[in-house]
Amino acid sequence: MKYLILLIVAVMTLGCKTAPKEIAQNDTQDQEKVYEVTKTEEQWRQELTSAQFEVLRRAGTERPNTSPLNKQYEAGTLICAGCNAPLYKNEHRFDSGTGWPSYDRAIEGQVERDVDYKLGYARTELKCNTCGGHLGHEFNDGPRETTGKRHCINGVALEFIPQGQAIPALNK
Repeated sequence: MKYLILLIVAVMTLGCKTAPKEIAQNDTQDQEKVYEVTKTEEQWRQELTSAQFEVLRRAGTERPNTSPLNKQYEAGTLICAGCNAPLYKNEHRFDSGTGWPSYDRAIEGQVERDVDYKLGYARTELKCNTCGGHLGHEFNDGPRETTGKRHCINGVALEFIPQGQAIPALNK
């Protein structure tokens, strides 16, 4: 009986390790990622607004129903407010009723998934795959007729570029 208990404890301990990062809609995994756009904390502070810095670099959350992107229906592309990488197409936006802009998928390879335990349980954190900026979280309560996923994104982490307008170069 003593050995059985030890075996169960060992299996539970090994099974509770942090899951590896992965790219949304992609199977590429990286443990220690070096992002294409890398800056010092001071450089980020100088380039971002205080709200953008809090969300993108400190994994903060903006208040619900405060982002103009929550009601943005025009065709276009959402880019990272930190590095200008294209992240979402507005055609994949839907009204989730949560108070944050929601998308059922990212542009392939542009958004990284990671595990976040800040609330005491595992959640799927979404990050810019180019600069590592925190965007929001992924949930499994999105539209069933598409992906079933909801990317709940802080609007302050994104900038909207209308269709037909050029996407700015990466902010390196």
